[in-house]
Amino acid sequence: MNNRLFPLFADLRNRPVLVVGGGVVALRKIMALQSAGARVRVGAPELHGELQKLAANNEIDYLPGKFQEDWLNDVWLVVAATDDNQVNQLIAVAAEARRLFVNVVDDAELSSYQVPSVIERGPLQIAISSAGAAPMLARHIREKLEAQFDESYGSLTALLAQHRERIRQHLPVLPQRRRWFEKLLQGPVLSLLRQRQTIKAEHALLSALSQQDPQAKQGSVALVGAGPGDAGLLTLRALRLLNEADVILHDRLVSKEVLALARRDAEFIEVAKESGHHYTTQDRIHALLLEHAKAGKRVVRLKGGDPFIFGRGGEECEVLRANDIPFEVVPGVTAALACAAYAGIPLTHRDHSQSLRFVTAHCAKSEDTLDWQQLAAEKQTLAVYMGVASLDRLQNKLIEYGRSPNTPIALIENGSRPEQRVVTGTLVTLSQRALLHQVKSPALLIIGEVAAFANSLHWFGAAPLGVTDMQTKHSLLAAA
Repeated sequence: MNNRLFPLFADLRNRPVLVVGGGVVALRKIMALQSAGARVRVGAPELHGELQKLAANNEIDYLPGKFQEDWLNDVWLVVAATDDNQVNQLIAVAAEARRLFVNVVDDAELSSYQVPSVIERGPLQIAISSAGAAPMLARHIREKLEAQFDESYGSLTALLAQHRERIRQHLPVLPQRRRWFEKLLQGPVLSLLRQRQTIKAEHALLSALSQQDPQAKQGSVALVGAGPGDAGLLTLRALRLLNEADVILHDRLVSKEVLALARRDAEFIEVAKESGHHYTTQDRIHALLLEHAKAGKRVVRLKGGDPFIFGRGGEECEVLRANDIPFEVVPGVTAALACAAYAGIPLTHRDHSQSLRFVTAHCAKSEDTLDWQQLAAEKQTLAVYMGVASLDRLQNKLIEYGRSPNTPIALIENGSRPEQRVVTGTLVTLSQRALLHQVKSPALLIIGEVAAFANSLHWFGAAPLGVTDMQTKHSLLAAA
């Protein structure tokens, strides 16, 4: 079941909200609602001492007695905070019938909205929610963040709001404003606010705004390696660039977990390329990089694996240099390293493999350029990228040029991702094993004695599909 909630900050100023319950729990909810400016109605047979004072001072509207449906008239939100489960359920059903959002305290199933743990720094609010599943965890995270964001961030929020129009006039283009703000955070403004030097802080902000940055309209491109899928393998530099990017051109195989780490308001452009189906040509990718960089935007070209290992990153850098576009390259964990590690396969081993070759075999043209004599040599590991469509030819060529048919192999599909599968076997059974388990791209092929370690050193995901599973299937088919 999908229990992901949509985060929302509601403006409740002068809007009636109903709280059913007159105890300590209800009091906490009422205080939070009042701080947001809501007009709180409280329905209960009797009121807690503090609530009695609020009612006496006309700070709340008191509705004495048991819950009645007409209490819901004209309200925007409902909170059920009684200690009677049946009453809470009745409130939830009645609110749902009127399409009112209701929070039933400590009952996520009956609630249509949750009240998050909140860090408040003046107008700045940071909310943490576990969708009602683990409120203690949300509170723990809030405590961690409390130490990171002191009161100066609230003062900075107010200061930025005060000068918002002036900032927009000086820096009308969004990428310019982002860069200016990042530089502002590195300057003295926050420090001055911590010292309660508000006038000096305001002068520092305005001074930073008046300084014209000659590079403000200069765009740039970062070629960033996204790794094979596990977002935990991103480098810190890659993460920072994803959070600074205005435009992200990403490959089809970049995982949704990696994309989720990028800034939410960036423009995402999928430049899908797949063997046999080039949805976006390389020339078109070059054109997109130039178009957005020349418009003054910070562009991230996000590639699965590493940009400089079968990623055509070199070609893109050549185009950028020829057009005087500043660029940088952030390495990623290439598929061979990550897939092997997540499958428990050491790519080199003192007893079994003294060398490693990266090979691409995505089409017959690329295969024709390979040195099969060298590739078939013993005591080396072959890591074959994009080879799923050419397994028959790979198998036959290597055996033809002298590689032992009994050489261990491992096919790693979706390496490092939750759905990772590892299929093991020998070179002579390679295409048969792939067909049996319907291996599909993205998959990396490892050929060499080290591939056998997948059966004994696996640690991530399901155990490898070894030769015994094929024998079992043949036996079942024979019995049938």
